[in-house]
Amino acid sequence: MNVRPNASAELAILVVAAGRGARAGDGLPKQYRSLAGRSVLAHALSALHRAAPDALLAPVIHPDDLELYGACVAELDASVAGRLKAPAFGGATRQDSVRAGLEALEGDRPGIVLIHDAARVFASAALIERAIVAARAHGAAIPGVAVTDTIKEIDADSAIVATAPRARLRAVQTPQAFDFDLILSAHRKAAAAGANELTDDAAIAEWAGHRVHVFEGDAANMKITSASDISLAEARLIRDLQDIRTGQGYDVHAFGPGDHIWLGGIKITHDHGLIGHSDADVLSHAITDALFGALADGDIGSHFPPSDPQWRGAASKIFLAAAAAAVRACGGMIAHVDATLICERPKVGPHRDAIRAAIAAIIDVPLDRVAIKATTSERLGFTGREEGIAATAIATIRLPL
Repeated sequence: MNVRPNASAELAILVVAAGRGARAGDGLPKQYRSLAGRSVLAHALSALHRAAPDALLAPVIHPDDLELYGACVAELDASVAGRLKAPAFGGATRQDSVRAGLEALEGDRPGIVLIHDAARVFASAALIERAIVAARAHGAAIPGVAVTDTIKEIDADSAIVATAPRARLRAVQTPQAFDFDLILSAHRKAAAAGANELTDDAAIAEWAGHRVHVFEGDAANMKITSASDISLAEARLIRDLQDIRTGQGYDVHAFGPGDHIWLGGIKITHDHGLIGHSDADVLSHAITDALFGALADGDIGSHFPPSDPQWRGAASKIFLAAAAAAVRACGGMIAHVDATLICERPKVGPHRDAIRAAIAAIIDVPLDRVAIKATTSERLGFTGREEGIAATAIATIRLPL
């Protein structure tokens, strides 16, 4: 895992990613859900780096999520990964998690720290700049957006008891911005006093006696909370991936001794094996080449040369996953994969659903973005004589302009 060693930094951005995201429904914690080809957290970190390239990025994660976090880091461009601090481990509450992240940052001595939710993936450069300016001017500042709906206060019987004046209301966002020493001291004091039900870092600063300034937020800086939010965020991200590319791949392997073959990461019993330097998964190889082709980034042999003994007998899902990761590292997504197997035997139909599911899992896309077909060559050619299997593939990817 590529992490940046401790070093002094004028600006650090603490990214809170230790929650479970229960309101997003069943599945992975929402910060690790797939969103337009990359995890939510990868999008958030990339957006923050674009907005503040010199900032130290300091994630706080759940201790059970190290493997998920490692996969997230693998999706990042090297320039983003190079600004990452080793993750701190969060606690039982968001307040505990932020304090753990601040404690981990103490050795870096940043002048200013921005505290940001991993579930906000649209932080803009303008918003980050306003946060930095406000922190320098006020020591404690948060972004707020004017409320457009009328807000009613109700009692236990749902009867209205008050109508709040909209002109004085703000919907609060992150990143919240602070002088580092100020907010670290406030968190420590709150923890020592048992004040552990404060809802955000501004409330902690207020509790400690600091005046908190509200600067202009950004209505586009949405927070992903529910499953419907994930769909909305993905639509926005896909809209920005306007460089649409297509790559094609082709591979062939001859039959040899054996009792099984690998197709798309699935082991299939057969009266022959396939001969190859790796596991000879002809389908995975064709898709891998299609993905590298769409990136104009060589082919499977240039990335995993057969002359290299470390790939002897290797599972081809390693190559396929690496090609998918290369797309994500460019800020892109895999829009669709369409592949065809050409053979007389074995019959692919009974295994089609399992193969599709395996490929979708390996390249981390929804099942409906993977199509697998099979055909014979009408007993013509080497496939017709059952001397081997061929596969073709087309991959469509979307990249930022």
